[in-house]
Amino acid sequence: MTSNTPSYTYEQAGVSIDAGNALVKAIGPLVKATARPGADSELGGFGGFFDPRAAGYKDPLLVAGNDGVGTKVKLAIDHDRHDTIGIDLVAMCVNDLIVQGAEPLFFLDYFATGRLDTGVAERVIAGIAEGCRMSRCALIGGETAEMPGMYADGEYDLAGFCVGAVERGEQLTGDKVAPGQVLLGLASSGVHSNGYSLVRRLAADKFWALSEPAPFDSSRQLIDYLVEPTRIYVQSLLPTIRGGKIAALAHITGGGLLENVPRVLPEGAHAVIDAGSWDQPALMAFLQSEGNIVPGEMARTFNCGIGMVLAVDEAQVAEVIADLEGRGETVFRIGAIEPGQRGCTVRGAAGIWGASEAWEASHTA
Repeated sequence: MTSNTPSYTYEQAGVSIDAGNALVKAIGPLVKATARPGADSELGGFGGFFDPRAAGYKDPLLVAGNDGVGTKVKLAIDHDRHDTIGIDLVAMCVNDLIVQGAEPLFFLDYFATGRLDTGVAERVIAGIAEGCRMSRCALIGGETAEMPGMYADGEYDLAGFCVGAVERGEQLTGDKVAPGQVLLGLASSGVHSNGYSLVRRLAADKFWALSEPAPFDSSRQLIDYLVEPTRIYVQSLLPTIRGGKIAALAHITGGGLLENVPRVLPEGAHAVIDAGSWDQPALMAFLQSEGNIVPGEMARTFNCGIGMVLAVDEAQVAEVIADLEGRGETVFRIGAIEPGQRGCTVRGAAGIWGASEAWEASHTA
């Protein structure tokens, strides 16, 4: 008896197994390039192995984190800027580990799309591999999910998962923070990966021509500034952390300075930051001006030019600055830890933020 029912295939439903296999083959060399002691970075198994002893650890604590890139992905998709969004993904995860004193060891990614375009996916994963290389973190696996009906054609989303290690007793928890310590800030590379719903809203409402030269810099397109990848601080900070010179670190992500600095403070310690101690980047000033954003909103939405904050003993400040500048960081002395309720105060003189008067914004955790 012959059935009139057609023979269905997975590809007819919108999922190409062949495209997925082709992508795995294409990214193999990229993954191998991230190999490090403890990981062989081979793909194809059901999971990835990592040996902490081979990485030199004797009694490690494992530290794990995961994150995404948020709506910055939409800018990458809409403007064909797929090559660096993977760096953002890695940066958001590994920067969260380094603030615990942990060295990132291995990374796994999740790439979800409606229809797999192997060319686009390879560019994205090449960026992930580059971020892993920059942080000396092995890319040991991941997942590519083709889900027609969940995403429109051409759209994708990213998530990352990272595990690091720190020798027991050497982790940074904030318990060493005390009044009298100095706050240092490391310059960001741009907006990083937070606040992009506001950035995109401004771009739409103000009809920004993103492919045109930036209003504040005729040598670069505005889109170049907006998709500048998040700075990875791992390799510049790790030697200084291991030297015992840093009491605490805060990664300035969503919530800005006001929300993130208190996360690493003990009770009785209050962070006071002088916004006039560094020059606000031209991009941040542009965003504030275009959106008429009040200073307090800037300080809890964007990094305002500071991607990482360090608490350091006064006696160690000069040495820490010299160390980090020698590794390519731009370092500012931005404030101090004072006695008080756990929280953060950011102060700016008139004009620093484009404001009409001096201001003070506070957050108490």
